[in-house]
Amino acid sequence: MRHMRVAVGQFAVTGEPERNIEIISGFASQAAHNQARILLLPEGVIARSDTDPHYAADHAQTIDGPFVTALRDISESNGIAIMGTVHLHENTAPLPYNCFLVIDHGEILLEYRKIHLYDAFGERESDSIAPGHKVPPLVDIDGWRFGVMTCYDIRFPELARRHAVAGADALVVSAAWARGERKVDHWMTLCKARALENTCYLMACSEHSGHNIGHSLVVDPAGQVVVESGERDALVYADLDRARLDAVRRILPVLENRRLDL
Repeated sequence: MRHMRVAVGQFAVTGEPERNIEIISGFASQAAHNQARILLLPEGVIARSDTDPHYAADHAQTIDGPFVTALRDISESNGIAIMGTVHLHENTAPLPYNCFLVIDHGEILLEYRKIHLYDAFGERESDSIAPGHKVPPLVDIDGWRFGVMTCYDIRFPELARRHAVAGADALVVSAAWARGERKVDHWMTLCKARALENTCYLMACSEHSGHNIGHSLVVDPAGQVVVESGERDALVYADLDRARLDAVRRILPVLENRRLDL
């Protein structure tokens, strides 16, 4: 596939899982109607609270629970791949995991447990979430290879580079980027840098709320912002273009020019 339309669905995640499923279902239906192949969602879409940092973890479900089951049904009925993070627990683990799921035609293709927990800017995700310990493999959808990251992961360039060296065409970030001084600037800078330094497309979706900034966006391999959502509920679209990807990598062959002998 030389072109792929993707949709980024930014919304304020509510405290009620059933309401969040309704919103996601509406986004998926609209995205499929507009020929999008992928719908990217924010981080922690089961449930969130602006005032309780443990709320998402406290509402964790199992991977075969009602929320993920509903996501699989939405994916299958709309013929669309859904990407985003949910909080999941296992019966044998004391803390839940923050998991990035990729679901296509109702099948779970990837479950990535967030490896860089957000213990920064006065917050401590590690108090309620267990860390993952494995770099996720790339996911192939219609010949496009995607490398996924969750929120704070984007501050660690080695993870994005690992994906690019493995052959990623696009990097995907599901986030709930916290507000704060210059935090929108941090987000925009990091998203553009990860795309440009790896000559990959980058899709990034952040929850917007009183706590989180929104500003979801898609960046092309030359670091140009293709579309941005601002601070509102929004479903925005971008077209990934293989010719554009190849052209940027011809004139900026940073992945080939790396000096691994040093």
